[in-house]
Amino acid sequence: MSPDPQSQVLGHLYASALRGTGAVVRLESVADPVAGLDAGELTVVPGFTGRLLATFARDSAARSDRGVYWALAGALPEGLAVGDYAMTAEDKPALAVTKATATAWGGTDLPLLVKHCTGLTVGAVAGGWAPNVVGRCRLPKVREFPDDAALFAALHARQITAAWSSTADPDVPEGAVLLTDARPALVRAENVVPLYRRNELTEAQLLAVNQVAGVLDTDSLTDMRRQVADGADPQGVVDAFLDEHPLGR
Repeated sequence: MSPDPQSQVLGHLYASALRGTGAVVRLESVADPVAGLDAGELTVVPGFTGRLLATFARDSAARSDRGVYWALAGALPEGLAVGDYAMTAEDKPALAVTKATATAWGGTDLPLLVKHCTGLTVGAVAGGWAPNVVGRCRLPKVREFPDDAALFAALHARQITAAWSSTADPDVPEGAVLLTDARPALVRAENVVPLYRRNELTEAQLLAVNQVAGVLDTDSLTDMRRQVADGADPQGVVDAFLDEHPLGR
């Protein structure tokens, strides 16, 4: 688990699920959770399907929710397994445009960006990851900004046409809209999912881990991430969520 708000939320959420079975759970902050899992230092690591797939099969062409999940399951090394993915909870890269741009393009569907590929200028926060291709549109080199505030200020000042964000980013301002991906997907899926070490969870523990997928959605993930970013205690935020959305009900 890393110190960023989203990792804190997911770490505490899956830990709480396991504690509900009577398990003794210790949260660990490590630089590379997947390596820690593979080395046997960790038992469960929550993450996102697409990012995990890139770790194990970087060249995979899978994009859809189901396709990415099964590609990930097939790419895992011996000893690791993947739990149920949250079909309604994701944090995939998404392009934001101003409402004026969306109106001019005639909507907020991502394929509209492909139709307006020529002349696009795209920005992103420095150090983040963003696709360089969306469908048939090869995007120009992104302009980098130090943070979300500077990125969206440039968007509203029309210094860039679109800004890379994500579907669970709590910092997307009211004046911007995220373009909605299509079917078939143009951007690789990033659904919440747990990896775990085989033969180390009991049947009850694995059931509890998988039940998270049934209660978590993108809006709730975004809200919890916002609360933690604003200084709230991650465990308290997760406890409040589980009080309203009990597992296995």
